[in-house]
Order: sequence, then structure tokens, then C-alpha cells
Amino acid sequence: MAADKKDGLPKKIPTHIGIIMDGNGRWALSRGLPRMAGHRAGTENLRRIIEACIEFGIKYLTIYAFSTENWGRPTAEVQGLLRIFESVIDDELQELHDEGVRVRHIGRLDRLKPSFRKKVLDAIEYTKDNDRLVLNVAFNYGGRDEIVCAIQSMIRDGIKPEDVTSDMVNRYLFTAGVPDPDLIIRTSGELRGSNFLIWQGAYSEWYFPATYWPDFDKEELRKALEEYNQRERRFGLTSSQLAE
Repeated sequence: MAADKKDGLPKKIPTHIGIIMDGNGRWALSRGLPRMAGHRAGTENLRRIIEACIEFGIKYLTIYAFSTENWGRPTAEVQGLLRIFESVIDDELQELHDEGVRVRHIGRLDRLKPSFRKKVLDAIEYTKDNDRLVLNVAFNYGGRDEIVCAIQSMIRDGIKPEDVTSDMVNRYLFTAGVPDPDLIIRTSGELRGSNFLIWQGAYSEWYFPATYWPDFDKEELRKALEEYNQRERRFGLTSSQLAE
């Protein structure tokens, strides 16, 4: 594996990384703490990973914050998560803006209370001109729901079946304008995609560290980049074709 002499980073840095931030609850329970303590620790860790992505030169980061299925968790946990997410906007937005982070939301906002929804939209507007790192927050998001929404929108727009192409579908997804993820990381050792970027991740490289999300630090991210550099991305072709 070749490495950059300046900072010891692997030669190939993915443009876009997606992260399924898994293991918060188990991290807490393993320490005799309530599950919400794990979610708070996971939120604090996100700040460190954002800083690492900026340092490593990653341009897009998509985080799976809350899925369409997560509403089925115990009510107290759901409400606790919503409070944490709202407080993150209050406490972190200015720093994210100062660091050149553009905040985007992918998913639906219709189940949020109006004041929370307004904070999300205001954060998107406030940071829209930043370009150091694009942070896609997948909140109330599901890959299947995203595709259903895209189909519904195409039907409403009167798109003819014969005019539907992959490029057109991309334009109707929540991630329109964002390149597909090169690398998707799921922490905690679970080996599932869990409805995350199922269209966009068709040819992504996947990495499944056993580390729980609150412990997934800068060095763990570096290991993921090193593993990514060991992969040969063929996109359905053969190695010999890529070498031509």
C-alpha cells in the first residue's frame, strides 16, 4: 500500500464515506450505563470523526442518524434521541459552520415537531455555501423509502417509463448532486446494510470493524482508509480490463 509522505495517509482517499454509527447502546450496557449514555457518547464522537474527515481530505460524509424503523424503539429512547439531535444543532452548528461544513438532510422531516424542523432547515440554509466537507445527515431515512419517494415524484412529474434511467433516478433521490459513497463503514461488527443508501451503495466498498461507534476514533478511521486502499474497485469489470 502506498502512503502519502506528508501525513502517512493511504494514497487513495475516498471522496465520500457513509457511516452506520452502530453500537451505542451496547457500548453503554457493557459499562453498566443506560443506553442513552451511549447515544450521548456517540454524538460526542461524531464531532471527532468530522474533524478527522476534514483532516484526511474526505469531501462527503453521510451518517445514519435515525432510520425510518427507529420510530419503533421504546418511546423514551426515541424521545431521548430526538432531544440529543436537537441539542446538537443548538450546540454544534456554529462550530460546524466555522469549520466549513455544509449540513444537508436526507430523509423526511414530516414527523418532527415544527420547531425542530425549522432548526434543521435553518442549519441547511446557514451552511449552504460551505464546501470543505458536506455532511449528509440521514434522519428519518430509509433506503427503500427514498426509492419510493423518487418513484412517486417521477410519476407526479409525468416522467414516461421509457425515459427513466439510472441518472434520472439519481436526480430524484434525497442525495441528488452527491457522488455515490466509495466506502461505507458499519461499526460494532454487525454485518448488515440496514436499509442505508441501498441504491447509492451498489458498488461501495464495505468495512465492518468490531469497534462500537463511541470508540471509533481517528485511528480507527485511518484503518478503514488503509483497508479501502487494499480493495480493487472493478464495477463489474475484470482486473485486466481496468489495466487497459
